[in-house]
Amino acid sequence: MSVLVLDNVVKSFGNFKAVDRISFEVEQGTVFGVLGPNGAGKTTTIRMITNILIPDEGEIQLFGEPVNPVHQNRIGYLPEERGLYKKIKVIEQLIYFGQLKGLTRSFAQKAANQWLFNMDAKDWGNKKIQELSKGMQQKVQFISTILHSPDLLILDEPFSGFDPINVEILKKIILDLKDSGKTILLSTHVMEQVEQLCDNIVLINKGKIILEGNVRKIKRNFGRDYVLMEFEGSDSFLDDLHNVKFINRTKNRVEFRLNNADYTANQILQNAIDKKAEVIRFELVEPSLNEIFIDVVQKTGGENE
Repeated sequence: MSVLVLDNVVKSFGNFKAVDRISFEVEQGTVFGVLGPNGAGKTTTIRMITNILIPDEGEIQLFGEPVNPVHQNRIGYLPEERGLYKKIKVIEQLIYFGQLKGLTRSFAQKAANQWLFNMDAKDWGNKKIQELSKGMQQKVQFISTILHSPDLLILDEPFSGFDPINVEILKKIILDLKDSGKTILLSTHVMEQVEQLCDNIVLINKGKIILEGNVRKIKRNFGRDYVLMEFEGSDSFLDDLHNVKFINRTKNRVEFRLNNADYTANQILQNAIDKKAEVIRFELVEPSLNEIFIDVVQKTGGENE
């Protein structure tokens, strides 16, 4: 069952077409990534899904119906631009947001306390937002988004401001919500998190979809031409390589793509051995989603308005 369907959606601001005939579907119980460089049209697309903006053309359906204000209580939206009331206590703020989504005060308070406990923030209830660090505020903002148990959760850069420990907590919560049948629309620039969380993605550039599909299939279709290599000794053998795309290169570690290289992986390995490098690791793998992102965006014109 498709929770969300976009069909040839168009949105312009004056002469600038921010979204140009975008179509995709999001199935229930999945994590779906909406990706793209800055200015690609991601946020405009999300704002149309949440009914903040109205499409100029095309149709958006939520839960089998044209998107409308009635759906708002079934959506949890975490925008990239955060918005909390600085001088209001955490618990009162969460209760208020819960009531806006149709919860009773008592139910909202119970849910808020439970989520504060789940996110290792049980002692924050009587603190004002202005007393919290950026990361702590982020937790409160996230809790306010999921407090009413929405069927569709829309997260725009949800990991911004979190340290690695809290990133892991948030990722686990997202996956637990998915396992419970919730649907998550995720927009982030951190491709590692996309690989870990997303089932399917669309990559948008200049208002158009330039790549879409299942994450595993996309990576597999790009081939196994990405080499990870760790070694000790001289790295002079790397200077002999031509038409090899280096991703990262340090004294004892290198990542590169063969692409249209003049060498096979075995030839490079043999050359390293011949040059007296002690090879500790040599692995031929699929390119990361980050590399695919960069490659595809650059091929379709790179710069955005």
